[in-house]
Order: sequence, then C-alpha cells, then structure tokens
Amino acid sequence: MTTLREIENAVTLLPDEEYREFRQWFLEREWEQWDAQIESDSVSGKLDFLLEEATEARNGGRLRDL
Repeated sequence: MTTLREIENAVTLLPDEEYREFRQWFLEREWEQWDAQIESDSVSGKLDFLLEEATEARNGGRLRDL
C-alpha cells in the first residue's frame, strides 16, 4: 500500500505539465465529492432550513434581485 508520504514525494517529482494535470484531476474529484455531499444533504432534508430562511426573507420583503 502506498503511504501518504510516498504520494507526496511522487507528486513533488512530477514534471510541471503532469503536475497541472494531476492538480486538475484532484480538484475535479474534490468538487464531485462536494456535489455528492450537497445532493445527499438536500435529499435528507439537512438543507431545508435554507429554503425556510429564504421564504421568510421573501415574505418579509428582505430579498433583493441580483
């Protein structure tokens, strides 16, 4: 099994172009995980409070168009 230290060392040895590709892959993976978490939280109702706050703000006249 590869350790974190081995991965870190391998990344530091990458040529610039490969490092940019790795970094892009890593960022996309991170965003995919974030999107999955947001979707899960939305489906489970954990974000319902945001809809309630927005509805209250709209009904109270505290929203403005962007």
